[in-house]
Amino acid sequence: MKDAVVLNKAAVERGLGRSAFLRTYSDEEIRYPGGQQDRFTIPPATAEGYRGEHSYVKLGEDGIIEPEVDVSEGDILIGKISPPRFLEEQTTYGVNEEKVRDNSMELRSGEVGTVDSVMLSESPGATKIVKVRIRSIKIPEVGDKFASRQSQKGVTALIVPQEDMPFTKDGIVPDMLLNPNGLPNRMTYGHMLEMLGAKAASLEGKKYDGTAFSNKGTDLIKDYGRVLQSHGFDEFGDEEFYDGRTGKKFDGKLFTGVVYYERLWHMVSLKLQVRSRGPVQILTRQPTEGKPRKGGLKFGEMEREAIIGYGASLVLKERMLDQSDKSSVWICKTCGDLGYYDYVKNVPVCPTCGGGDLEEIEISYAFKLLMDELKSMHILPRIKLKN
Repeated sequence: MKDAVVLNKAAVERGLGRSAFLRTYSDEEIRYPGGQQDRFTIPPATAEGYRGEHSYVKLGEDGIIEPEVDVSEGDILIGKISPPRFLEEQTTYGVNEEKVRDNSMELRSGEVGTVDSVMLSESPGATKIVKVRIRSIKIPEVGDKFASRQSQKGVTALIVPQEDMPFTKDGIVPDMLLNPNGLPNRMTYGHMLEMLGAKAASLEGKKYDGTAFSNKGTDLIKDYGRVLQSHGFDEFGDEEFYDGRTGKKFDGKLFTGVVYYERLWHMVSLKLQVRSRGPVQILTRQPTEGKPRKGGLKFGEMEREAIIGYGASLVLKERMLDQSDKSSVWICKTCGDLGYYDYVKNVPVCPTCGGGDLEEIEISYAFKLLMDELKSMHILPRIKLKN
């Protein structure tokens, strides 16, 4: 890849590019009309949606997780009970047993980490607020993104053991290798200037101006060159390298210098997403969208066209029906409207014409939804079935 970078494994193990990723979860004891209120506590076994005793083992006595506890996907961070969604009827003796539902906050799917800090506070409405901050240490891996201050961005393509990396005659092994072809067509000239200037500055032990806006103009490179030559280096920062695997010297000289790189937020560990079966949307019954909702990747119109172009009809059926929102419906052969199955009389019924001659077919639920929406606009779509 033109923009990819190669990292030295030993440098990564020494802590190069290691970062701490912090995410805060917050929850509040909300007050409801009618005097009811949420409560932070370990939910009782009688609560609606109770997840079993093992789910709450990491919580303290107050129902809130303790600092420095290791947590992983699905662990409860804040135990909370809420009043039921609907009001109950009075029991025979007029005594109403208080029903509650489990409304605890759990760690997002696909995340692991350690509880960094727990903060208790109060909202302006005098209700209790809890904030839990989760810390996870991210070590650079293949696919993680780095960039210099010249916006010269690239992903890690390879992490090479130090013994296989090229080295100079002094035994210096670089921390990072980058492809020089990524510089000219992006015109990130400042990247090379910074490498040269920083190399000169580190030999002299001084601060140098590495910007393109220096009042010296083009003399800058000559100045750096003089400094490098006075220390026995090549004027333009090139150095001779030896192959770490064969020990042979490379034919050409390689441009070497010191440059400031930053780690960007796009990390493989944050984008990894897997789904076999999982939650579906209520309206269309198709799989949900997005990583936090355990969603699938959308197989859209353009993908559909490509499969049609290949004539792979079974792949199309599997992706867009079997793995998506397949549903069985009863169709009346007389009037072509949707019917239903009467489980009491054990016969299918058509509510439109009252006929009993119906056929069960498999369609996409989104198509059934479309027909229902057409009916709401006083249009009656009919399905004509062939034998």
